[in-house]
Amino acid sequence: MVVDFRGAQGWAQDSADQQQLEVGAHLAENTDAVILVGGKGTRLRPLTNSVPKPMMPTAGVPFLQHLLGRIKAAGMTHVVLGTSFKAEVFQEHFGDGSDLGLEIEYVVEEEALGTGGGIRNVLPSLRHDNALVFNGDVLGGTDLRAVLGTHATKDADVTMHLVRVPDPRAFGCVPTNEDGRVTAFLEKTMDPPTDQINAGCYVFKREIIGRIPENRVVSVEREVFPKLLDDGLRVYGHVDQAYWRDMGTPADFVRGSSDLVRGIAYSPTLVGKTGEALVDSSAQIGGGALLLGGTYVGRGCEVGGGSRLDTTVLFDGVEVEAGATLERCIVAAGARIGARAVLRDAVIGEGAVIGARCELIDGVRVWPGVNIPDSGIRFSTDV
Repeated sequence: MVVDFRGAQGWAQDSADQQQLEVGAHLAENTDAVILVGGKGTRLRPLTNSVPKPMMPTAGVPFLQHLLGRIKAAGMTHVVLGTSFKAEVFQEHFGDGSDLGLEIEYVVEEEALGTGGGIRNVLPSLRHDNALVFNGDVLGGTDLRAVLGTHATKDADVTMHLVRVPDPRAFGCVPTNEDGRVTAFLEKTMDPPTDQINAGCYVFKREIIGRIPENRVVSVEREVFPKLLDDGLRVYGHVDQAYWRDMGTPADFVRGSSDLVRGIAYSPTLVGKTGEALVDSSAQIGGGALLLGGTYVGRGCEVGGGSRLDTTVLFDGVEVEAGATLERCIVAAGARIGARAVLRDAVIGEGAVIGARCELIDGVRVWPGVNIPDSGIRFSTDV
């Protein structure tokens, strides 16, 4: 027998939550999804020298595909990608979106317009009265129907997804009142008044997007949102503790990929595929190799016997020779890691060669095509 101790208040909350999801699901059918993917991903170089950050392989598919799967699961079908850097890469891969059950349009910024300018730039492509806007470099797990439900039930002009974090000092904070209405946008401080931070996901009424200045650089965080508060518009927060990670640094990218592989971060794309490692069917894994910590091994990779890959991402065509150890690393396509090499917290560019018995640790980045000879870099004295 199962006993529920929540009482009437708990049941009432469950009923309210379910009703909000239903309201959000209905609104999703008439909401545009807008994804801002125009950034250059400079913090992830050299990996982003040739590939936009949202297109980097992440647990078997381009990172952006996980978000597109969540959008489709929530009930939205029309997606507008606001692109700039290497815009053609997105269209070449996703086309019109029909393979994903979506309809994707592309709006290209000839010059970078910032987060607010990027939102304003897609206005002519919107079809509905509301748009759910995403920063394209965030890995999130919130139920998008719930965010839309908050927007509808509060009759908000803008609804922000706010996530609670254990240490908000590294972020700008967004306090709300008892009704959930946003009261301020605060810069980073050592003594934040709230643990709620901007999660990079917003619902805008279409007419509010029309208020953003066009054809110039605009920050949605520093210019648009404060102006909306000054003008007395209804800006609300949808607050939860859902999974959230900014994938802008190598450490965060590795952790995010690992969390997807292990099922800690949910993706409709990976249902039934999660575990300690995800290995493409075309990869070859030698005897005694150990893959753990949410490691991903891409197409055509070869991992030698006795190797140990922990919380590591191998793009397509990587060769890891026997006895090598890789921890918290990202290795780009076509690179080769020599026998008994030790790599920790390293980023290896496309086509690079790391010689046998090399030691690369503590955030080292090797640029594409670089060839490091056997024992060429060591941190210990033995060879």
